[in-house]
Amino acid sequence: MGYVTPEQIAQAKEWDLLTYLQRYDPHQLVHVGGSTYCTREHDSLKISNGKWNWFSRKIGGKTALDYLIKVQGFSFTEAVEALTGPNFSPPSPAPQARPKEQEPRKLVLPQSSRCATHVVSYLHGRGIDYDVIDYCIQTGRLYESLPYHNAVFVGRDRQGQPRYAALRGIIGDFKGEATGSDKRYSFAIAEDSAVPSVHLFESAIDLLSYATLLKMKGRDWRQDAMLSLGGVFKQKQEFVIPMALSQYLQDHPGVHTLCLHLDNDEVGRDAAAGIMAGLGDRYEVLDRPPPSGKDVNDLLLQRRLGQAKRKEEWSR
Repeated sequence: MGYVTPEQIAQAKEWDLLTYLQRYDPHQLVHVGGSTYCTREHDSLKISNGKWNWFSRKIGGKTALDYLIKVQGFSFTEAVEALTGPNFSPPSPAPQARPKEQEPRKLVLPQSSRCATHVVSYLHGRGIDYDVIDYCIQTGRLYESLPYHNAVFVGRDRQGQPRYAALRGIIGDFKGEATGSDKRYSFAIAEDSAVPSVHLFESAIDLLSYATLLKMKGRDWRQDAMLSLGGVFKQKQEFVIPMALSQYLQDHPGVHTLCLHLDNDEVGRDAAAGIMAGLGDRYEVLDRPPPSGKDVNDLLLQRRLGQAKRKEEWSR
């Protein structure tokens, strides 16, 4: 077991995490907004005001030493040695420059099946309208993967390039993201860039469920802008804005109204409160969770079931 001196420990504790990453691993830094950053490896790990918090794991700290031990799994001695080795200079004169410009991640999309029979059947079984499903397939937003036949929901940047893909298993509870996914560009349907409002959902399936509900009301659902946040997490502080939403608002400066359709559970309510606290002074933020059920898909299935019951009554 190694040994470190009190002087080395004191030197290691001088490193705050932002300075450490700016100087030695700037590619890990992702600017969220204002003075807040997250890391590419863990987008729920936020760095702000000299502290860091990994919200999904409910841990945090102030120093790079804390980060190496709690997040990277270093032992105390290993972390101190890493921060005081011959390649490290003291952090006091650390440059104040911003992190290097981010390079686009290389997205590795799963192989596509020649047809999407399994995915279409799965999504329709969850109440989603065939026209909504077909539209997503025809526009390249949705396909069926091989060899596992997962539903793949593709998100694109403003140039139309795929940058993100959410994976949903059609059997069981599998959920994941394709390698190289950039969460800033999550699954969305927003054909008219001038629409002044955007509807926000935790998942692509909730988004498609909402589109189906609009169609059931006789509305042209393509006229609404809808964005999946790619999941949310329980927050420990205010002003934490999902990366997908921050990017969308940057790309669509004409938006002034946000309609939140997040889940009716603790995490969804907490995330909605965080968005309202962080953006309520600049946007009209409407909290519109489903009136019944856990999420928008639950609401859709309830209403579909109600329709089926009425049709059964009419046929008698």
